[in-house]
Amino acid sequence: MKPLDLEPTEQTETKRKPLRVLGALRGVVQVVLAVVILFGAYTAMQKMIAGKPEVPQRPARERVYTIKTVGVEITDHQPMLRVYGQVVAGRLVDLRVLVSGQVVSIHPRLKAGATIAQGETLIKIDPFSYRGAVTEAKASLAEAHAKLSESEARKAMETDALARAQEQLELAKRDLKRAEDLSKRGSIAERNIDDRRLIVSQRGHAVEQRRNNLKIEKARTEQLRTQVDRQGWRLEQAQRHLADTVLKSPFAGVVVAENVENGRLLNANDLAVRMYDKDLLEVRFTLSDQQYGRMVADTDPVAGREAKVIWHVGDVPVEFAAHIDRAGAEITAARGGVELYARIDGDEALSKLRPGAFVELQVPGSKFRKSIRLPETAVYSSDKGSFVYAVVKGRLEGRPVTIKSYMDGDVIVRGELAEAERVLATRIAEVGTGLKVREERVEKKSQTGLGITGTSGAKKSVKNGRGS
Repeated sequence: MKPLDLEPTEQTETKRKPLRVLGALRGVVQVVLAVVILFGAYTAMQKMIAGKPEVPQRPARERVYTIKTVGVEITDHQPMLRVYGQVVAGRLVDLRVLVSGQVVSIHPRLKAGATIAQGETLIKIDPFSYRGAVTEAKASLAEAHAKLSESEARKAMETDALARAQEQLELAKRDLKRAEDLSKRGSIAERNIDDRRLIVSQRGHAVEQRRNNLKIEKARTEQLRTQVDRQGWRLEQAQRHLADTVLKSPFAGVVVAENVENGRLLNANDLAVRMYDKDLLEVRFTLSDQQYGRMVADTDPVAGREAKVIWHVGDVPVEFAAHIDRAGAEITAARGGVELYARIDGDEALSKLRPGAFVELQVPGSKFRKSIRLPETAVYSSDKGSFVYAVVKGRLEGRPVTIKSYMDGDVIVRGELAEAERVLATRIAEVGTGLKVREERVEKKSQTGLGITGTSGAKKSVKNGRGS
């Protein structure tokens, strides 16, 4: 077969050129037609817009906000700090037996939680051996007293004998002197003088012997006196041990724990009873460094301030009176503040409460003189500080303030505010100086309501108890 010739010929190329030119012209015509249509539509739309009648517009009016205000009253304020603490025993003792022995008697109400009056006998230890020790100590003391009396009698006898020996020595010396005078006149022999000299020597020796015997008796008497003192102390010790066989309640208290039974053998220093004073209960609580520092800076001392203890038990909280007694010995760094103790007053409160109860405590805080109390909704905060807005001729005017404390959902401030000025108490998102407002006037509330004009009984936005 003859192969196909696929190469285009010059005649074929000549036929295709008019077709290509015709296609290009048709594309140009389409583009021009589209542009003309768009231009015509745009021109018609502009004519329609230009021929539309103008709609009448309402002139812009400034918005007026209806607000509630509070009156400014500059006076002294003392917020109540609401803190929480734990009831603790003001006096807790561990009663231990001081002598060893067998328990022969215990108090019939010696159980945990029981109340025992002061001076009542808690336990008794078998006193037999201790009574014997007292009897022996008394006998030893009596014997020492007898020996001392004997020694004192001997000392008195030696004292008298010394006096007689001294008299005899003086007589012998005078006799010797007379003999020597006679010897000078030849009236007496020399032998007689020697005899008298011997008598003087013997009498002098006797005096020295009596004097030494007296010293010995005095020393013996002192020894016996010390022995009497020693035996007297041993008797007191034996009597003390005998008294220690009876363990008594040192105060009217409540038993926390007991570790005794009849017949049990106790060693000295064993724990027998633990109890606390029922008339001395305290609340231990912690204030922050800032709170305590402000209270210390007040003219009124911290100790002695009245407080209120609230015990939330059951449906109705129970309230008790108290007063701050003292601050802790150390700063409690772990708790981040200063530990204080408030003593609970009243017999009824002491009879109901028990150590370990978790209670709420309301304590008078620092006193801020010449300060202003406002609702917290009146204070606005920004990077530049805190502000309130006073109403001046129907418009708001910003005033900087310094927040000092919080008090029952309100805030205590100091700032550039005058007495009886009206302050914005409504939260406005677009708040700013110059904003036009209209006060909502109602009857003024009492002082407890801070004189807020508006709906009475508005709820506070901050929880009670925030303190300085």
